[in-house]
Amino acid sequence: MSLLLKSKVGMPRIQFHGERIDLAGEARKSRRRLAPVTVVYSAYALTVFGLALRSAPSPWVPVAFFVAGAALWTLVEYFAHRKVLHQRFPDGPGLFQSWLHHTFDNLHTEHHARPWDGNHINGTIKDTWLYVALLGALTFLAPLPTLPVLWAGVVQFYVIEEWVHHSVHYLGLYKLGGPYWRYINRHHAYHHSPQGSELAFGLTNGFWDLVFGTRIPGSTRQLLYGRRISSHPASARTRGA
Repeated sequence: MSLLLKSKVGMPRIQFHGERIDLAGEARKSRRRLAPVTVVYSAYALTVFGLALRSAPSPWVPVAFFVAGAALWTLVEYFAHRKVLHQRFPDGPGLFQSWLHHTFDNLHTEHHARPWDGNHINGTIKDTWLYVALLGALTFLAPLPTLPVLWAGVVQFYVIEEWVHHSVHYLGLYKLGGPYWRYINRHHAYHHSPQGSELAFGLTNGFWDLVFGTRIPGSTRQLLYGRRISSHPASARTRGA
């Protein structure tokens, strides 16, 4: 299958051709990809946080930096989704532009074309380890309870965001209820709709969409959140095994 390039086709709509989709099987594939990320990155983040709690004169310093890392991740997730995963990177004559094209121009297109596909829901350690390791190493130039813990918070909440994203694509399998899951499922479902692909970039919340002007329009929000709607479009034509 040839790669879909954003600079050529934009962000594709859902490509469903009447095939029978094993949603439970796709969810298993996604979990298998996500498990190593969860184990390795959570172990790193919680080890750094635990060591900082033991060494800091006051536990409130590492706690504050860890919470700040969580808040920072919500901003990173927004801009990574909007400016990397949805950004077009046309090829060009320069080496840097060519590298951007070959590295990022195909990202996220398969996910929008087949949002139920477990191979394209979450990132892997291979996709992210270099950024995590390099930025993590740089934070250790500062005292342990400060920037290293801030980065630990970023990494841990990246893991949480990946599970949230996984869950909204397979919400019917997990039967998650409550106001938050109803909200985030409808928020992300709209993002995958034809009219919403350049809106609703927040993956765990819509705060930064409000700040940066990519919020779902008011009349549509009333429709989405004011009464019950169908679940994620990825599951509208699928069934579990």
